[in-house]
Amino acid sequence: MVADTGDFETLKQYAPQDATTNPSLILKAAQMPAYQQLVERAVADGRKSGATGRALLNRISDHLLVLFGIEILKIVPGRVSTETDANLSFDTQGLIDKARWFISLYAQNGIPRERVLVKIASSWEGIRAAEVLQKESIQCNMTLLFSLPQAVACAEAKARLISPFVGRILDWHKAKERRDFAPAEDPGVESVREIYRYYKTFGHETEVMGASFRNKGEILELAGCDLLTISPQLLGELQGSDEPVPRKLKPADTGNVERLVLDEKKFRWLFNENAMATEKTAEGIRLFNADAVKLGQFIAARL
Repeated sequence: MVADTGDFETLKQYAPQDATTNPSLILKAAQMPAYQQLVERAVADGRKSGATGRALLNRISDHLLVLFGIEILKIVPGRVSTETDANLSFDTQGLIDKARWFISLYAQNGIPRERVLVKIASSWEGIRAAEVLQKESIQCNMTLLFSLPQAVACAEAKARLISPFVGRILDWHKAKERRDFAPAEDPGVESVREIYRYYKTFGHETEVMGASFRNKGEILELAGCDLLTISPQLLGELQGSDEPVPRKLKPADTGNVERLVLDEKKFRWLFNENAMATEKTAEGIRLFNADAVKLGQFIAARL
């Protein structure tokens, strides 16, 4: 279990193995009175760089993301995921530079790179950045993932893990088909099942971490997945439940899967043909960027 939160008290309450963050979660946490000391420290660290204007805001934002990650690692025994800038989603070199910068900031605070996952959007450019970073032992968490072609490309790039967004896939299909789905037939659940089976069939070591859940039923249908990152609300529902949790996904569930051969042209075509994946990836990048802008505005007000 992985907690999807930037709130330290929540982490202490549920004691997950790992934790994930994103600009939206950090923005929410940074505005809470309990975390103002971290904000002030990030501002002080950023000012030491001598940067001004937009560069200063970016520097402070980066320090704040890492400071939250450092505090989270004092609570969880495993890893923390720190997200790269959404506006770099189509800039391979920019993503590589940002990931290296995050790892250097963690290293300055005594955190080894094996405890950090750098989150990168699963665009073609993002996947190419992950391919470079993984060779440097910088572990990547490929986020905003909505389709098998994205998952296959990530695995072939040797990304450490992927985060297929179960709930957002469900949202799209509910809006499109104007009906509800039982957990067992949930399109997001089915997408993760398909990816999991593909990975196990072809021996990919990339971990599958279901993410962005809308209800407890989706989580229970994916019991046995390598990892599941879960919001505090749903962690609470699980903790308060005494339902049996039979394993639904098993590494031995392999076979009857056709290998997908990808190059850039094939990837872009298959991705383009998947309206849901195209729309939800673009929407996710826009939303994360909007919250990053709000975080910058929050910091600017503090300055």
